[in-house]
Amino acid sequence: MEHTQTTHNGSAATPSAQRRVLVVEDDHTIADAIAARLRAEGFQVQTAGDGPAAVAAAESWQPDLLVLDVMLPGFDGLEVCRRVQAQRPLPVLMLTARDDETDMLVGLGVGADDYMTKPFSMRELAARVHVLLRRVERATQAATTPRGGTLRLGDLEIDHAQRRVRVSAEDVHLTPTEFDLLVCLAGTPRAVLSREQLLAEVWDWADASGTRTVDSHIKALRRKIGAERIRTVHGVGYALETPATPAP
Repeated sequence: MEHTQTTHNGSAATPSAQRRVLVVEDDHTIADAIAARLRAEGFQVQTAGDGPAAVAAAESWQPDLLVLDVMLPGFDGLEVCRRVQAQRPLPVLMLTARDDETDMLVGLGVGADDYMTKPFSMRELAARVHVLLRRVERATQAATTPRGGTLRLGDLEIDHAQRRVRVSAEDVHLTPTEFDLLVCLAGTPRAVLSREQLLAEVWDWADASGTRTVDSHIKALRRKIGAERIRTVHGVGYALETPATPAP
């Protein structure tokens, strides 16, 4: 295993302003390609090639974001994600070699915010890294300038200021992406939002290749708040169901 830290000299940003990305990938060719692209985007980058090294680097270097492969020596990316998130929550973009929805859902369940299936384009990976970091910035701004208190839809409560969700008065842990997705759906209860709309609103990008990302996050969200709360409109998108209003 080896670590590499390089600052992209061509970036206009100062080192203190640059975001740090830890790339965890045991294939050195892929790791180097990802690191090169992210450095070209102005990020500081370190790489790690196995599970224990990744956890150690995350603790010592304090990255702003993790690009994390699922299959790793030592212990796998899912365990890395669990341990890193226990230290300090941060956005995680998970990479998987298998187009297996179960793997994706497990990854989302342990705290990953997004995933990509190999092979992928470096352009799209860089775009998703930017999006995840913008989401963190939005969450920070929301915490300092809270909006509209708590939204209650039956026994579902969404606290915008604290970014907390409760179902039947019980706290439900959501990832930042899941929270933003729920807020987007809750903005127009019962209205159907297309996958493309959700991609644009939540992920800040519009690309039909990302609609499976929406589907997997919806499934993860259903597991946490109840499958019956989100209705699928086949061929269109999703709607957040709300309790029926009694007739006067």
